[in-house]
Amino acid sequence: MYYILYGFLYLFSLIPFFILYRISDCIYLLVYYIFNYRKKVVMNNLAIAFPQKTEQERKGIAKQFYKNLIDTFLESIKLLSISKDEINIRAMMDFSVVNQLIEKGKNIQFHSGHQMNWEYANWAVANRISIPWIGVYKKIKNNAVDRLFRKLRGTGNTVLIPLQDFKNQTNKLFKKQYALGLIADQNARNVMKAYWLNFFGKPVAFVTGPDKGGRLNDPAIVFVKFVKIKRGHYKFVPTIIAENGSAFQEGEITRLYRNFLEETIRQDPSNYLWTHRRWRRDYKKEYEPLWVDDVLPPSNC
Repeated sequence: MYYILYGFLYLFSLIPFFILYRISDCIYLLVYYIFNYRKKVVMNNLAIAFPQKTEQERKGIAKQFYKNLIDTFLESIKLLSISKDEINIRAMMDFSVVNQLIEKGKNIQFHSGHQMNWEYANWAVANRISIPWIGVYKKIKNNAVDRLFRKLRGTGNTVLIPLQDFKNQTNKLFKKQYALGLIADQNARNVMKAYWLNFFGKPVAFVTGPDKGGRLNDPAIVFVKFVKIKRGHYKFVPTIIAENGSAFQEGEITRLYRNFLEETIRQDPSNYLWTHRRWRRDYKKEYEPLWVDDVLPPSNC
C-alpha cells in the first residue's frame, strides 16, 4: 500500500507549481462552498480572536485561510521531488543567529505555532542545522500514510520521535547537543495538568512540556515566526528569547510564547490553522492554581 501511495503522490509532485495552484483553487471551491469543511469551527474561532472585526472581514480571513491550507498540503507533496535549489528559494531562513548559539555549544528549543507552511519550515531548519534536529510527531493510524509523512519530514539532520515514545528516549536524545522543534499551541489533553492563560482574551489550556523542558534542560529558547511572502514562498524568522531557559520562572516561557504567537497571528490572521478547536474547554474555578497569566483569572466561572 505504501509504494502505491508513494508512487501516485510522487507523480503528482511532478506537476508544475502553476498547474498545482489551479488544482488548489478548484479544491478550495469544493471545500469552502460545497463541503463547508469545519467552517462553523473556523468562524467561531475567528469571532473569539477578532471580535472587533465585522462578519464580512472575518469571512475574508476565513476564505484566504482555506486557500492557504490547501496550498500547504499540495506544496508539501512537492517535497517528494522538488530540488534542493528550488526549496531553498521557497523556504528562506536566516540561520546566522542560531548558528552562533550552536557554536557556543548551546542546545536549542524552537517554538512555533500551527502556521503555514509547517512542512517547509521543518525542511528549512533540518537542512540548515549542524546538530540533530529532533522532531516530535503524533503517529498516524494508517501505516502507509504514517510512513509517507515520516519520509517527508525525515530530511537533513532530522531525528523523528513518536510522541508516545518521547519520554522514554529523552535521556538518550539529550546526552549530546541537540535542537528540539515544538509546535507548542496544542490543546492540553489533561486540563488539570496544564497551564491556563488567556489566548486572544479567552482562557486556554496550554501544554506544560515546552515550559518545563526549557527550564529543566536549560536550552536556548528560540521562537520562529512564519511569513507567507506569496504562494509557495515562505520566510521563517527565528527570534532568540533567551540563551538560558533555566533563567525563567514557571509559566514565563508559556506567557512569552503566547504573546509572540498572538502578535504573529494578528500580522497575518489567514496564515494560522483555525480548524483546531482551540477554545473547546471552558475555564473553571478549580483551574485557578494552574493559572499562569500575568492578569487575574476570570471571576465569573
